[in-house]
Amino acid sequence: MATTSTSAAYEGRHVQHRRPPRSVVPVLAPLVIWAGAAGTLALWWSDTSSVVGPAGWLTGAGRITGLLAGYACAVLLALMARVPLLDHGVGTDRLARWHAWGGRCTVSLALAHTLLIIWGYSLASHSSLVGQTTTLVLDYPDLLKGTAGFLLFLATAVLSARAARRRMSYETWHYLHFLTYLAVFLSFGHQLSNGADFVGDRAAQAAWYALYLSVAAMVAWYRFAVPVRRGLRHRLRVVAVRPEAPGVVSVHLGGEHLDELGGVPGQFLRWRFLTRGLWWTANPYSLSAPAHPRHLRITVKAAGGHSRALARLTPGTRVWAEGPYGGFTANRRTAAKVLLLAGGVGITPLRALFETLPGQVTLVYRARRPEDLALRGELDAIAERRRATVHYVVDTPERFSSPLTAQGLNGLVPDLADHDVYLCGPPPMAEAAVRALREAGVPARRIHHELFAF
Repeated sequence: MATTSTSAAYEGRHVQHRRPPRSVVPVLAPLVIWAGAAGTLALWWSDTSSVVGPAGWLTGAGRITGLLAGYACAVLLALMARVPLLDHGVGTDRLARWHAWGGRCTVSLALAHTLLIIWGYSLASHSSLVGQTTTLVLDYPDLLKGTAGFLLFLATAVLSARAARRRMSYETWHYLHFLTYLAVFLSFGHQLSNGADFVGDRAAQAAWYALYLSVAAMVAWYRFAVPVRRGLRHRLRVVAVRPEAPGVVSVHLGGEHLDELGGVPGQFLRWRFLTRGLWWTANPYSLSAPAHPRHLRITVKAAGGHSRALARLTPGTRVWAEGPYGGFTANRRTAAKVLLLAGGVGITPLRALFETLPGQVTLVYRARRPEDLALRGELDAIAERRRATVHYVVDTPERFSSPLTAQGLNGLVPDLADHDVYLCGPPPMAEAAVRALREAGVPARRIHHELFAF
């Protein structure tokens, strides 16, 4: 089941393709983070003349892990502050992976700090672990609040575990994750009032305040002030809701000054529909068509309570949009030829890219049944207009199926290894596709993907 047409006009157009400038943000951001970690360790080094005995070594290790845990808390919040430079340069998916890895490191550092300090202090004072814990929590300034913050960090870590996330909705997980802000707030005070590297050192205290206040300002501005300002500015409303496939609808939105949003094909926004049952959460959905100064469109599959409710939206419903977010755009392109590989509702960002990417573009769209191929009429029209190639692959009937393997993909795209690949679909499909693409010789740096996961 395929529509295939290739034009000499497009064959010639890709010769003039110019590689877009590569963003340096994905390289600079980790360097800045590690440089900050080195500077944090320098606080301990400059303030420590010698380490003597088991108690000294344990306490010293506790100080180091505590400093790094405090620094890591600020980094975690900065990564999720939705700063456009980071989000567009690094990509939302990669930032989320960094955040998840950093979260595990932060909790591990905080746990190590707690155990090492209790153990080291108990050896120094010749007291029991329980007695020393009680003394620290009840008698040291701000440590009762710090303990509460530490317990909240542990709770957030448990809720973020994959097994726990599978048992809750995105909305529930999202709001429970805000406990991190409270945990950081409760933990901040004891760092300065008890940390040997800060007590009496005004410069170190000022640097720590500057770090945390800068991150707090970024979070307050980009996660709260900007969405409110844009909601008032753009006055988005639902114009129409139209079915596209079984369980899939397109939500058409109108508004004012939408060209100022700056959304480009491949990006997504977080949409807050101001109606009963939906107003309290903002869920991410990709633009399924290039943005227009007075019109936007998203296409959504009913996969949960929020997405199912969108089919019942009525025209006139007010909408607030946060974003645009993500680096899944034409800027990632490095080769003259591009393959767009979509699975299910993963067609939404790729449909916009299919219309706008210059050069030679091939689309492979996989679904379970022919009727599940959303937006097919538009895709056919785009393919005809730009004389591109589109292949529809379905599981049933079998004569239109093709395995998601290196051999199967090479059968559809013979020079696959020469392509950049934009991949979007549910996690199992995306994981299988990445394996097949790598086996087919596509370099990892040319596989750009966006996962439907949280």
